[in-house]
Amino acid sequence: MTKLLRFPSCLALAACLILGLAAPASAAMVRVLTVQGAISPGSADYLLRGIDKAIDEQAHLIVIEMDTPGGLDTAMRDIIKAILASKVPVATYVSPRGARAASAGTYILYASHIAAMAPATNLGAATPVELVPAGGDKPAPDKPGAAPPEAAKPADAPPGDAKMRKAVHDAAAYIRGLAELRERNVEWAERAVREAVSLPASEALELKVIDMVATDLDDLLRQVNGRVIKMNGETVTLDTTNAVIERVQPDWRSRLLAVIGDPGIAYILMLLGIYGLIYEFSNPGMLFPGVVGGICLLLAMFALQVMPINYVGLALIILGIVMMVSEAFIPSFGALGVGGIIAFVIGSVMLIDTEVPGYGIPWALIVPVAVTSGLFSFFVVGMAVKARARPVATGAEQMIGASGEILEDMEHEGWARIHGEQWQVRSKEPLRRGDRVRVRARQDLTLDVETEKENDHV
Repeated sequence: MTKLLRFPSCLALAACLILGLAAPASAAMVRVLTVQGAISPGSADYLLRGIDKAIDEQAHLIVIEMDTPGGLDTAMRDIIKAILASKVPVATYVSPRGARAASAGTYILYASHIAAMAPATNLGAATPVELVPAGGDKPAPDKPGAAPPEAAKPADAPPGDAKMRKAVHDAAAYIRGLAELRERNVEWAERAVREAVSLPASEALELKVIDMVATDLDDLLRQVNGRVIKMNGETVTLDTTNAVIERVQPDWRSRLLAVIGDPGIAYILMLLGIYGLIYEFSNPGMLFPGVVGGICLLLAMFALQVMPINYVGLALIILGIVMMVSEAFIPSFGALGVGGIIAFVIGSVMLIDTEVPGYGIPWALIVPVAVTSGLFSFFVVGMAVKARARPVATGAEQMIGASGEILEDMEHEGWARIHGEQWQVRSKEPLRRGDRVRVRARQDLTLDVETEKENDHV
């Protein structure tokens, strides 16, 4: 009887084991990272840590949704190195509709294992501009009757000075290597660098610049399902059926780096740091301006070290601040102040030496800051200097220069009332009761005094 009761239990257990073995494996995880705006140290830090985390958690696919006008070369190369070294396939998806992958975005798209774009998006214009000084050499306009740019060979030397040609040749070789690695259109990639050409999504697909056009993320995952990817000498077959999508938003560190890495914010932090230290040095003991100024200056230095800074512009800004502050010490009827404002404005315009979209200091920020800096220098620093020049009003030092009244006739030593207190005083000449005296020195509890000029005895 007991054996008969155990038989159904064994059947149920066996059925569970069979169903467990026949059940499908856990769904694949797709990690989605989003980049909007200029490629900066902040966005690079966000992508690098996102890729590393996806590798540690054994994600099946990493998708980078991108909409960027370009960015800094150093940040772009850090991102590309992480993509090339990734053990998880990376798909860069230019999205949403109307987005673009210009300049640095084109390089990242070419470096990815899968390159996809949404309809009504574009890529290209990958000519490096970080090293081009503002107002520097530009490509000469086409002459009437000249062949269109499309007819030019990729090997033609780009216009500009030697520095620009060197940058363009280096960038062309870099994107050509990425195109060969991913078996994409090499010729167009080089033209995107040398001629700054662009393509919409549909033409990019026809020219084999990208792998697919997807209307949305779900469409992208449907198209990549079953796709074979070559990674580090091996082949990986993607399985995105019933994939679990996990979006990773930038954390506080990435957001902080993105804020600090903004040229306008770095510019303001630099000025706050300089003015904070100036105010602290002109009025020692305040502490708060010095602490805040030091922190702001260090944050500004961190941000500016990864930007294409024109050191002549930085020197002009510092010179302008020094001249405006000097106006409070050396009255020059406004010559130093006006000259300082002019130097400050010119230096601010020249500070960020690049034409990268999103990296520059707008006039809407420069003008208000210049006016505020001038007012700060003329009034705030001037008030601090005047406050420092005032006589001491507390402590032992306040006795020097104080006036009082002699309480009794004396030859050389006696007593006087000074600041409502009785003090023992010494004098080089005899004094009478009621004489007004002024303190010229202090020896412990004895004051050396001298008669005031208004005393007139016969």
